[in-house]
Amino acid sequence: MVIYGITVLSCCFFVGIFLGDVLGMALGIDSNVGGVGIAMLLLILVVNNLIKKGKLSKPSQEGIAFWSSMYIPIVVAMTAQQNVVSALSGGTIAILAGVLSVVACFALIPVLSKIGQNKKTQDSGMKGAKKHA
Repeated sequence: MVIYGITVLSCCFFVGIFLGDVLGMALGIDSNVGGVGIAMLLLILVVNNLIKKGKLSKPSQEGIAFWSSMYIPIVVAMTAQQNVVSALSGGTIAILAGVLSVVACFALIPVLSKIGQNKKTQDSGMKGAKKHA
């Protein structure tokens, strides 16, 4: 059911928004800086941790998956409301931050890909070892 797991999603959202506001104040910006992104990352970490510990039921996982998929349109809508012209005229720091974040994401793709492959290799090796034992 969709309603299950909404508490986890809501808590992650509120914590992310709060941290985004705190980050904005720390940077001297009167705005939320990355709150939705922080919430998304926090949701991924919390859900994976709860699944590994076996503390998240299947209906809760399905509900969280449904609402998590709603984050993408929310983020697109939020970015559509931002004033890109003001950001660009605000100085080169906005351009530099955007370019560096994209470069960092591209640089991390091979690293994350190797982590995923190593995990699959270890899991399949463990299954094979169990069969032969």
